[in-house]
Amino acid sequence: MSDAVRKCILSQERDARDSLVRLALAPDGQILPDVRAKAPGRGAWIGVSRAELEEAIAKKRLRGALLRAFKGAELIIPDDLPQRIADALERNALDRLGLEAKSGTLLTGSERIETAARSGQLHALYHAADASDDGRRKLAQAWRVGSDKEGSDLKGLALPVARPILSLALGRENVVHIGLTDRAAAARVSDALDRWLHFIGTESAPAPCETASRGSSPSGSSGALPAVDVNEDFE
Repeated sequence: MSDAVRKCILSQERDARDSLVRLALAPDGQILPDVRAKAPGRGAWIGVSRAELEEAIAKKRLRGALLRAFKGAELIIPDDLPQRIADALERNALDRLGLEAKSGTLLTGSERIETAARSGQLHALYHAADASDDGRRKLAQAWRVGSDKEGSDLKGLALPVARPILSLALGRENVVHIGLTDRAAAARVSDALDRWLHFIGTESAPAPCETASRGSSPSGSSGALPAVDVNEDFE
């Protein structure tokens, strides 16, 4: 995750920019999501949930905040901006899973994941929304055994997408369960999922096993975010 810090124009809270969503001003004046922070020019950042954003739009608070951020520029807020952001965050998270699948750090298939879990090689566990409860419980138990955490609440997370969508994203057939066997890969996936799940207002992605969770710091670190001028949008 990048060390750069930005301030949400709605909540005024600071966070690492990779935890926020950048809004960019298009040449035609439209405000569009730039979840990968690649669009040129200035940007404005938000860290609120979809429900909070919709309220801010209804009460004109988003428009006021954007006018300040973009120095009074003419702008158009699309009626479906919250949905566009949700779609972009979902696409970004699924693309991240696809990249990890190509790199060989991601496993699918109950048997392969269970073997990795019991041997202590599993760092994150996810399921399709339509995965069976029995399948989830079996893999969670194997993960707890392999992590020497029996009796804990360590378990995987059901994603808000069904197996056809996961299968398409990973380029594999019938993806029901996903396991990450690399700690860095698990952290990358967790970061992408957390932004998406936070925005749509569902359960956040669990921190990868044996890694620091979002907002926490490794042992010996103060955990403080570095100070920056949060009124600027450095690229």
